[in-house]
Amino acid sequence: MLTDPAAYGIDLDRTAVLYMATGSKWPETRLLVEEFMLPLLRSRGVRFVQLSRSGHLKADGITVLDDSHRPEKLFARGPWTLWEEMESVGTVPQQAGVRKCSLRAKGEVGDWWIIPVMGGRPFRQVMGFNADEAGRCFGDTTASKVPGRTGVYPLVEWGWGRQEVEDYLLRRFGVHWPKSYCTFCCFPLSMGSRPAHLERMRSHPEIAGEVLRLEYTAMSLNPNARLYGKNSLLELFDRSRPRDRACLEAFERELDMPWALYHVRHLFLLSDSGARRPVMRSTERVDLGRPQQLARRLSSVSERHGVEVEHDLAYGRARAWVRPRGETRPMAEELFATAPARVLDKQDRHFERAWAALTAGPAPQLPLG
Repeated sequence: MLTDPAAYGIDLDRTAVLYMATGSKWPETRLLVEEFMLPLLRSRGVRFVQLSRSGHLKADGITVLDDSHRPEKLFARGPWTLWEEMESVGTVPQQAGVRKCSLRAKGEVGDWWIIPVMGGRPFRQVMGFNADEAGRCFGDTTASKVPGRTGVYPLVEWGWGRQEVEDYLLRRFGVHWPKSYCTFCCFPLSMGSRPAHLERMRSHPEIAGEVLRLEYTAMSLNPNARLYGKNSLLELFDRSRPRDRACLEAFERELDMPWALYHVRHLFLLSDSGARRPVMRSTERVDLGRPQQLARRLSSVSERHGVEVEHDLAYGRARAWVRPRGETRPMAEELFATAPARVLDKQDRHFERAWAALTAGPAPQLPLG
C-alpha cells in the first residue's frame, strides 16, 4: 500500500498509521520496525502516531508518545503497561471470551485518539488481520462504536495468511519477520505455533523468567490461572534441556524478591435470570517477608486450626484453603497463599455485602490479618 498507494485508493497525505505501545512486545519487533518500517514511512512522509494508555482508568485518558511524519524510534512503552496491570491484580490474559487485554491496550486507545480527530467524518481503518484469523474481522466490525468508521481487511481480501505474509516480508526486506505479540500472550492465533513461541522464549531466557513469575503469581492466588488454559508455561519447560534450564534459572532469579502472604476470596454468583455473573474478587496483603518465613507462619497458624497447607517445594509457594470452591454456583472460595509481592490490594465494589449474604453462618477462620 505504501509502495503503490493509488492502486489501493489511498492518499498518503490523508493517512495516519497508529501504533499502540503495550509495553511488552518482543525486542526484535522494535528493532525490525526501526530498521525497515520507519525509514519507509519517513521516505513517504506518512504520519505515524504512537499512543499508550495513561493509566488504568478511562478517566486517565491516553498519552501521545510521538506524532511525526519523520519518526526515528518505536516507543516500547508509555506511562501505563498491560504487564503492570496484569501483575498488580495477580492474573494473566484469559483465553475465554473477548480479548479484553487487546481492547484495553490497543482498541480503546486507538478509538480515543480517532474520535476527536475525525469528528464523526467517514473514514476507513485498515486492520492487519490475516486470512488465518478472518473471524476477527466480524468481531472488529461488531465491537467498533466509532462514528463514521469502515473497517478494511486487505490481507483477508487477498487471501494472505501468516505464511504468505512472512514470505512477502522475506522477499521485500530479506529478513525473517517473527510475529508481533506480547511476551505473555495466551492466544494461539496471535502467538503462532506453540513450539515457535517456546523457541522464542528460549532465545530470551530473561523474558521467559519474567513471564513464568507472572504466571506463577497468578496461579498462587488462583490455580486455574494458567497461561494456556489446560497447560501452564512452567510445565512446558524441561530442566534436563540446557536452554530450558536457562529459562527456569531466570525464573528462580525473578522469585528472589520480597514475597507476601495474601488473603484471597472469590464469589461465583448468578444473576436473577440464572446467568453466570463475572467472578467477584477480594485480594488483601496480610504480611510481607521471605517465602520460607511466610510459609512457616501460614503452616503454624493453619495447623492449630486444622487447615491443611499445600507446599510447592520447588519454588516456595504455600497455600491454605479456608473455604474450597464448590461444584455449582452460587459459591464462595477463600484461601491464604504466599506469592511474590507484586499484587496490590483490590476488592470489587459491594464485595463484602455479597460475601456476607452468601456465606452466612460459621466458617473456619485463620487469624492472619
